Amino acid sequence: METVRVAFRDECGRLEEVLRGLAEADLDRPTPCPPWAVRDLLAHVSTGAGRLVDMLAAPAPERAEVDAAGYFGAAKFTPEVDSARIDSARREARQLAGVAEVADGFARAWRAADAAVAAQPPGRLVRTRHGDAMTLTEFLRTRVVEVGVHGLDLADALDRRPWLTPTAAQVVADLLTNGRPVPDGLGWDPLTLVRKATGRAPLTDRERTLVDRSGFRWLSFGG
Repeated sequence: METVRVAFRDECGRLEEVLRGLAEADLDRPTPCPPWAVRDLLAHVSTGAGRLVDMLAAPAPERAEVDAAGYFGAAKFTPEVDSARIDSARREARQLAGVAEVADGFARAWRAADAAVAAQPPGRLVRTRHGDAMTLTEFLRTRVVEVGVHGLDLADALDRRPWLTPTAAQVVADLLTNGRPVPDGLGWDPLTLVRKATGRAPLTDRERTLVDRSGFRWLSFGG
């Protein structure tokens, strides 16, 4: 839990710093997650970062049934679910006036979630909005993925170098590879692995050959 919590705090804190330095026009830039503009994607990330507050206020399930990898199953990426997710973020984004409000809202969301996590006993279980029963640690791992990977999308939209923090990069990379080492010869650092494995950077022919030859398969987060 402590490793994952540190990664969550590091990545959210870094994104908050970025948000406080944005220009108003940046909110309307297109992102690699169409049809979302930056303001829509930030609304989605903010909601996701703060989701634990309500989850931890609800009764805990009796046992965990899904881990972080299972949470990202294809069943959660149906056209209906995707449409609802897109529309919800756009509605929430329209309620935010400008950069200061966006940054303050994200700061409140992730800090409230972190405080709620800190108050929980070891082994706390939660139930997600999809109905999954998970350990708190495993769900928090999914929050690191959401903030970290969408941070790559935001960096691309803003024409900035990726700011993925080392702690978050390692948590996401370990989840993508299921803790296995990447094939010899690739020489990827955690940031490169995350970008390649999530489709944020293309594989070269050589990389694809090495991956296929080794039989290596990273986890799929649905379509």
